[in-house]
Amino acid sequence: MIEGAVIPEDFLLNSKKAKILFNDYAKNLPIIDYHNHLPPQEIAENKKFANLTEIWLKGDHYKWRGMRALGVSEELITGNAEDQDKFMAWARVVPATVRNPLFHWTHMELKNPFGINSFLNADSGKRIYEDCNALLKKDEFSTQGLLNHFKVKMVGTTDDPCDDLKYHKQLSESDFSVKVKPSFRPDKALLIDKAIQFKDYIKQLSVVSGVVIADIDGLLAALRQRVDYFAEHNCSVSDHGLAMLPAAYTLTDVEKKEFAVF
Repeated sequence: MIEGAVIPEDFLLNSKKAKILFNDYAKNLPIIDYHNHLPPQEIAENKKFANLTEIWLKGDHYKWRGMRALGVSEELITGNAEDQDKFMAWARVVPATVRNPLFHWTHMELKNPFGINSFLNADSGKRIYEDCNALLKKDEFSTQGLLNHFKVKMVGTTDDPCDDLKYHKQLSESDFSVKVKPSFRPDKALLIDKAIQFKDYIKQLSVVSGVVIADIDGLLAALRQRVDYFAEHNCSVSDHGLAMLPAAYTLTDVEKKEFAVF
C-alpha cells in the first residue's frame, strides 16, 4: 500500500449540508445506473482484468482526450505500445489535469476500490501500477466483484437493436444478484449521412428482424420488431445519442395514436 492522504473522506463536499446529505443519507444507498457502457459479455463472464491499463485506459475516451491535448503520442494511447508504457504515459500527464475532473476521478478511483491514497505521477506510477495489478487478480476485483463492492443494484447497458442479447439472457438465468438490463439504442439506424455504413447496417437489421427494408415503412417495421424483442428480454428504456433535434414538429394522427401506446 502506498501511504500519504490525497483524497479526504469529505472530498468535494464543500458545505455542512452537503456532508450531512451524503454521509447520513446517500453514502450507503445502492446504485441504480440507468445508463452505462459496460459490456454485458464481461459481466456475464465475470471478467478479470489483466492490469490497470485494461480496466482504466482501454476505451476511456476522456483520458484519451486529455492525453492527446497534452501531446502524448497516439502509440501510447490507442496504439501498439505495451500496457505498462501506456499507463506510465497517463501517470506523467495526470499532474497537468489539476482543476479538471480527470484529476478528481483518477484519485477517487485509486482511493476506492484500490485503497491507494497517493498522487499519481511519474514517480509513483510504477508502484501504483504494480499494487493495483496485484489487487486485480483477486476475486473481489472481478467485474461482478466490483459491481457488488459498489452496492450496485441495477445497471442499464447500451445495446444496438441488432444485438441478440444472449449475455443478458445468460445473466438473467444466473445467480448474480445485480440486475443487468438492456437499453435500446438505435443510433446507427439514423446515420443516413454515412452511406456505406448505413447501407451495411440496414442489411444487418433486415436479417435480424426478418423484415425487408426497402423504404422508411420497412425500417420502422424492423425497429418495432426489435423493440418488441428487447421488451421480451427485460428492456424498459431507450437511449438515443441524437446530434440534433428539430425546433418544431407536428405529429400526424397516426403518430399520435402510436405514441399514446407508450
